[in-house]
Amino acid sequence: MNNRGQALVEYLLIIIIISTIAITVIGFFANQIRDTVTEVSCSLTNGEYIPGEKPGEGKCEK
Repeated sequence: MNNRGQALVEYLLIIIIISTIAITVIGFFANQIRDTVTEVSCSLTNGEYIPGEKPGEGKCEK
C-alpha cells in the first residue's frame, strides 16, 4: 500500500472513532439536551418551562 492510501485509511479510522464517540455521548445525554433546548426556547418566547416527570419530557407553556 502506498503512503497516500495508508494516510487516507488512518484518517478515516480516526473520523469513525470520533463519530462513534460523539454519537454515543449525544445518545447518553439526549434527554438532558432536549430539556435544556426546551428551557432556552421558553425563555426566548416568554413562556414558562414546566419540567416533566422524566428527563426529556419538559414542556413550554405560554
